[in-house]
Amino acid sequence: MTTEPLRIGVLGAARIAGAAIAAPAHSTGHRLVAVAARDRSRAADFAAEHGVERVRDSYADVLSDPEVEAVYNPLANGLHGPWNLAAIAAGKHVLSEKPFASNLEEAIEVRDAAAKAGVVVMEAFHYLYHPVTRRLHELLESGELGELRHVETVVNIPAPADDDPRWSLPLAGGAVMDLGCYSLHAVRALAAWGGGAPSLVAARGGERAGKPGVDEWLDADLVYPGGATASARCHMDADVMEMSCRIVGSRGEATAPSFVLPHLDDRVVVSTPDGERVEELGKRSSYHYQLEAFAASVRDGAPLPTDADDAVETMRLIDASYRSAGFEQRPRSAAVTPPAAGPSA
Repeated sequence: MTTEPLRIGVLGAARIAGAAIAAPAHSTGHRLVAVAARDRSRAADFAAEHGVERVRDSYADVLSDPEVEAVYNPLANGLHGPWNLAAIAAGKHVLSEKPFASNLEEAIEVRDAAAKAGVVVMEAFHYLYHPVTRRLHELLESGELGELRHVETVVNIPAPADDDPRWSLPLAGGAVMDLGCYSLHAVRALAAWGGGAPSLVAARGGERAGKPGVDEWLDADLVYPGGATASARCHMDADVMEMSCRIVGSRGEATAPSFVLPHLDDRVVVSTPDGERVEELGKRSSYHYQLEAFAASVRDGAPLPTDADDAVETMRLIDASYRSAGFEQRPRSAAVTPPAAGPSA
């Protein structure tokens, strides 16, 4: 196993980038080589705060930097697909915020481009790499909970500001894109104990007032081939934040109150006929585990459960949920035309 640090370029100075890439990179010994933002001064501020080695004038300049070997993409949802494709064309490995494209058609294009280029593309469902979620899966695998019967995932937050990109249809916004992707993915991640991948039964949703076509909330009902059922819920104008996952088996159940952000609450509550117990799995950020997995895949070829193939199947379920709830799939972004970059020198 090699320990050579990754040389990472960052597209944008989004707030999430500090927690999702900068802090993990420093703690795990990887390099932040370059950053660019729409406003160069914001990129300069980000670089100064987070120890990025140099500031570039544009995203394209980050991709053409020969020292950058991997790119972190935390841009608005509608910009994930175009800039992921541009990074792949430049020969870079990609860690992309979720979802890694705006719709299924674009997701397939990203996956196929990555396979052709031979680069690693990882969708940033960081929660899956944390011991909290791993423990939920272990409880099923060990048989302590018995056979899977039902899953409930809830990902709710108070409303972002009205001008937040998450409310923008042209930028592929909406509750499912920002939140429901987690609830749907967590249901998909239990396929091994449900007899296969879950299928959508029905979905219901509500539109954000003043934002035509943008979902404020959505509830999806699913069923596994083995007969277990699931509900995946999200709301982007909730009274309080909730990010819970409850797994019910034939012999007991387990709940993670904060599976998406386990550094805020690392508990798993297990209830069986023998009683109830609370396990604490550690508050190290899930982003740190994610970056370690990404680096292991880039350096050593380690398999990734959130690779490009997995991202396509998640987007397939997102689009199906939108259609069932009466929404159109998110449009591909017309806000940017990335350069047709070739591999960097």
